[in-house]
Amino acid sequence: MKDLSARRLLLVHAHPDDESINNGATMALYAATGAQVTLVTCTLGEEGEVIPPGLAHLAPDREDRLGPHRRAELAAAMKELGVADHRLLGGAGRFRDSGMMGVEQNRRERAFWRTPVDEAAGYLVEIIRSVRPQVLVTYDPDGGYGHPDHIQTHRVAVRAADLAAERAYRRDLGDPHTIDKIYWNRVPRPVAEERFAALRGVPLPGPAGALGVGAIDDVPGVVDDARITTEIDGSAHAARKAAAMRAHATQITVDGDRFVLSNLLLQPLFTTEYYELAQGVSGAPAGERERDLFAGLAGAGSSPDGGPADGRTAPGTPGASGAVGAAV
Repeated sequence: MKDLSARRLLLVHAHPDDESINNGATMALYAATGAQVTLVTCTLGEEGEVIPPGLAHLAPDREDRLGPHRRAELAAAMKELGVADHRLLGGAGRFRDSGMMGVEQNRRERAFWRTPVDEAAGYLVEIIRSVRPQVLVTYDPDGGYGHPDHIQTHRVAVRAADLAAERAYRRDLGDPHTIDKIYWNRVPRPVAEERFAALRGVPLPGPAGALGVGAIDDVPGVVDDARITTEIDGSAHAARKAAAMRAHATQITVDGDRFVLSNLLLQPLFTTEYYELAQGVSGAPAGERERDLFAGLAGAGSSPDGGPADGRTAPGTPGASGAVGAAV
């Protein structure tokens, strides 16, 4: 078996750009500190809307060439984040973007939403057994906000994690491997409320051509504060996250610490990123949040900020007070 990094993080997302919006700061932080960061994207986002008028011809109702273009955007974003290992589930074009819930695209051939979960999971099992991550990050069972591809990504990721650990399953895909910790992407409601309130004072039309301010319900994974188990302060990598989001130019327009999608409604750009530990054991003391996704894992080394490996923040480092959303 090839030599493996002491810290191995796998993120599974539905479309190009989801990773940069949800986890860009986390990915940049861990990549910069020597962890093996692997991104798996399940579709090419072929059904996305296109913001720049000059690229409107790529849209699915015209030339239907958005997928290959977004693949190139994804590669550019990963370069900004310092992530070298990014893969498309089953290879480029194996599964197609299903569109929003209830549309005709849900039923198309190759639509990710209609693909049997075990069929798609097999491709991810092979990656898991090769990379052997200790930590997996993906969406909650609702996909964060109900998009069919996000829901399917959750199902496939969780199923693949289970199958990868089964000794009797597909030994041709590699030796069994158990993932220690699985996290859902989250945003604490108080943090989202504070950031959106600040945006409401922006004159319109606003930055990035914004026509208004988005709603908190537009942000995937917003939950009550008590459900947050882990926060990663990626503020030192804010510029890298913003640059990665800009690389997804067909989908996102960034202006400072805010951005718009194709609906042209402002959203805050978070550089502290939040998670809920869904499987595994927290590495933080009771009543405290982890500050490291690898907290508590034997052999995973020190935390990204050089602090204790138990997930507590070392005195004098960002976030040492434990304040929620101190740098978002």
